Amino acid sequence: MNIYVGNLSFNMTEADLKDAFAVYGTVQSASIITDKISGQSRGFGFVEMPNKDEAEKAIAAMNGRDLKGRALKVNEAKPRTDRPQGGGFGRKY
Repeated sequence: MNIYVGNLSFNMTEADLKDAFAVYGTVQSASIITDKISGQSRGFGFVEMPNKDEAEKAIAAMNGRDLKGRALKVNEAKPRTDRPQGGGFGRKY
């Protein structure tokens, strides 16, 4: 199950994220999303846990939990939808 983790501290590492969720079961991967230009954390990431029961326990336990001074927002990740590229707000010139 893919888990969304929001409101991450900007000094959180992927290893910190993986360790926090590993308490509840097997963590396949943990990634923190970073800005393409600056490389700084965008404050959210994803944890992949192969066992659904363990993932649901982790979501219940970690949602709202304080980690490095921030209350986490944790839920099942929704599938990514393709967004249109570029700006222009749909206007045609």
